[in-house]
Amino acid sequence: MEQHNTVVFNASKRECFTTSSGYKSMQKHIRTQWKIQSMKEELSSDKLKGVKLWITAGPREKFTASELEVLKHYLDNEGTVLVMLGEGGEKKFDTNINFLLEEFGIMVNNGAYEYNVPHHCWYYKYYHPKEALVSDGVLNREISRAAGKSLSGITEDDNVGNNTQALSFVYPYGATLNVIKPAVAVLSTGSICFPLHRPVVAFYQGKETGKLVVVGSCHMFSDQFIDKEENSKILGVVLQWLMTDTIQLNLIDAEDPEITDYTMLPHIGCLSEQLTQYFQEGDENPRDFTSLLDVSFFSLSTDTLPQVLSVYKHLNVKDEPLQLIAPQFESPLPQLQPAVFPPILSDLSPPTLDLFDLDEAFSSEKVRLAQLTNKCTDDDLEFYIRKCGEILGVTPKLDKDQRDAKHILEHIFFQLAEFKKLNQEHDANSEARFIPS
Repeated sequence: MEQHNTVVFNASKRECFTTSSGYKSMQKHIRTQWKIQSMKEELSSDKLKGVKLWITAGPREKFTASELEVLKHYLDNEGTVLVMLGEGGEKKFDTNINFLLEEFGIMVNNGAYEYNVPHHCWYYKYYHPKEALVSDGVLNREISRAAGKSLSGITEDDNVGNNTQALSFVYPYGATLNVIKPAVAVLSTGSICFPLHRPVVAFYQGKETGKLVVVGSCHMFSDQFIDKEENSKILGVVLQWLMTDTIQLNLIDAEDPEITDYTMLPHIGCLSEQLTQYFQEGDENPRDFTSLLDVSFFSLSTDTLPQVLSVYKHLNVKDEPLQLIAPQFESPLPQLQPAVFPPILSDLSPPTLDLFDLDEAFSSEKVRLAQLTNKCTDDDLEFYIRKCGEILGVTPKLDKDQRDAKHILEHIFFQLAEFKKLNQEHDANSEARFIPS
């Protein structure tokens, strides 16, 4: 039985963020409407059957050719994909996800963060230069409307630039995107972040119902930044566009978004460490190079010697040879003294503890089974049996290729039969003991 309301977080490529690390708030946001699973195995067509949305957040390993082909086939057959990366792009994350994204008109840029990552110029609210506050980065007015932030009094004939200020968001440690048709850029760096007016979020919708969203920053929806500014509203718009058909992008803004061309700039930090001598450009050399020689520097004249000797008399100084003054050297460092107390070394900071759901960790089996029963319907029979197997500890006892509902029920029925057989033998032995001889 296929599941059409399941969101899968990929964890097979050493992703920076997963459901258990960094995306707890995002997981709670999604769990209100959809089911969540984590995929640690290699991608295959069977693994993506019935999956509504596949998410990867900062993959740090390369996808195989077969996995990229599976994702392309999944997008071509009504699948939805959310890809998030970060500063440095593929080069820093050591991945090859652009090989898939370029087929749909989107590419995450590489390069040093000095010119490739938006920097906040005014340091308003966020003092780190890579935690950019974008207040005028909306490129499609439908994004503001879907988030419930459209400015009142603006009609189709008004200046479209007013809609860019309807939403403000924090864009931390991210990269810019290159977007060409049929993909559409929906958010940009705005006018106060560097580089100016470059795409950071892009949407793609195929001829069928397959959809793709690329976000240049995987930190944007992390637990640290999802509640900053209006990042959570942007996440809601992204999920609503991927999972439903209620959002239709504005065609006028999609045809001509307010973005600038991508311009490569020098690596200022690297150039500052490689200073070179400055040579002033001079006149052309004459044909007779001997005219450039000045022999007066090597001449010796005694014309001023009488005047120098007469100075002794005017200053009442003895006319005698100079004597050598014995130098007195000062020790550069004080003498070493034995330490009385042992050195005080700074201890390492304690490890950060990961947050987890207490209800889910300490609930009894009966309570967890009751919560699962209330959440599932008749159409979720396969998912219900698998979750029950995990709660009752049946799934770890089975092989990896036999963890479906059929084998779980088979294992439970076998254990019940063995229990019945043991009880019958016990009753028979008890009766035999009390039979009179």
